Amino acid sequence: MNAVPFTGGRTLMIRAAAVGAVGLLATAAGGALDTRRALYAYLAAFVYWAGIAGAAMVFLMANEAAGSKWYIVVRRLLESLPTAFTVLAVLFIPIAVGAGQIFPWVNPGAAGHPPIQPWAHGEGELAIHLWEHRHPWMNLPFFLFRAVLYFGIWIGVATLMRRWSLAQDAGGGVETKQKMRKLGAGGLPFVALAITFAAFDWQMSLSAFLFSTIFGVYWFAGSLVAAIAMLILAAAAASQVEPLKSAVNPNHVHSLGKYLFAFTAFWAYIAFSQYLLIWIANLPEEVPWYLVRTDSGWKGVGIFLALFQFVLPFLILMPRERKRTWKPLVIMSLWILAVHYVDIYWVVMPGLSPAGPRPSWMDLTAFLGVGGACVAWVVGRLRGHPILPASDPYLAESLHYEPHQ
Repeated sequence: MNAVPFTGGRTLMIRAAAVGAVGLLATAAGGALDTRRALYAYLAAFVYWAGIAGAAMVFLMANEAAGSKWYIVVRRLLESLPTAFTVLAVLFIPIAVGAGQIFPWVNPGAAGHPPIQPWAHGEGELAIHLWEHRHPWMNLPFFLFRAVLYFGIWIGVATLMRRWSLAQDAGGGVETKQKMRKLGAGGLPFVALAITFAAFDWQMSLSAFLFSTIFGVYWFAGSLVAAIAMLILAAAAASQVEPLKSAVNPNHVHSLGKYLFAFTAFWAYIAFSQYLLIWIANLPEEVPWYLVRTDSGWKGVGIFLALFQFVLPFLILMPRERKRTWKPLVIMSLWILAVHYVDIYWVVMPGLSPAGPRPSWMDLTAFLGVGGACVAWVVGRLRGHPILPASDPYLAESLHYEPHQ
């Protein structure tokens, strides 16, 4: 097969880098006007893109651990997505520096942090008590140490998976494949735990009134749907030219579509499970988190997510033929990437504005800033290497992939 280095994507990389630079600079300028608003916009954007990188890593490792053959033709695209953690580690610096403006546990009771329910009495005192109780875990030095640990795990695994994959092109097909499979199986629990605790630290800790062990799965589930959508967009674009034009067949497209469909339902299941468990338990430490999202201006956003992050994609993707052609999958992937940001916004922003959404131009600049930097980095990592793993021992089976009926 064709092992010529990939030289495309130069225009995309340059434009993404330019958009990223402008977006980050504009957000920094907005921070001079309203620091806290800019930091919340930045946090939402950061969580969005970091979630996609983490979910893509889990998807890659799970396929390697299972010995999957179907995805080999698009593996180089998938394994490039987690490399974004290198640039995300640098982009985490504003969150670390501005933590006191974002997270109420840094300075409980500070005037800048509104209570989760401004109309409720006594919850400010309860929140302060909860933060004091959790201080051994929720303190800034330990928070930063954990962030370093998370990025160390993610960058280390992403680097090894990518390095061993590229080593196949030099003739180390079987040996490196065994290494990738072992790391996929052995490293998966550590990557998953890092994602779970990062969800607790970066999102759940915005409120004192939520304790949910399923919260990390909620972030992962939504991010996985978005990561598959991102892979579909990349594969659809790359398959317009050789070598992927000849390598990707309708069965590969169908498998990507089935994953997008299945994990859309999985996100809805996790979201409903978390809500149901908290609603049944009716604990005063947990219920306020949902009350602010159902009994305020955020209620409409929650209804929007139920209808347009689950019901609409589920119904559109249900017919088999829509999962076997690029056009409907590309359209739904773009839609899912958009509504996933609304989901992240619904989780993060009530910590800033409990009464309801308060959109700002900084939401857009932060999203484009972080996203542009990540896209430019990922495309840059793709360039200069074969986009098809020509020496992978499963490539021949992947090229002729036909799922069992």
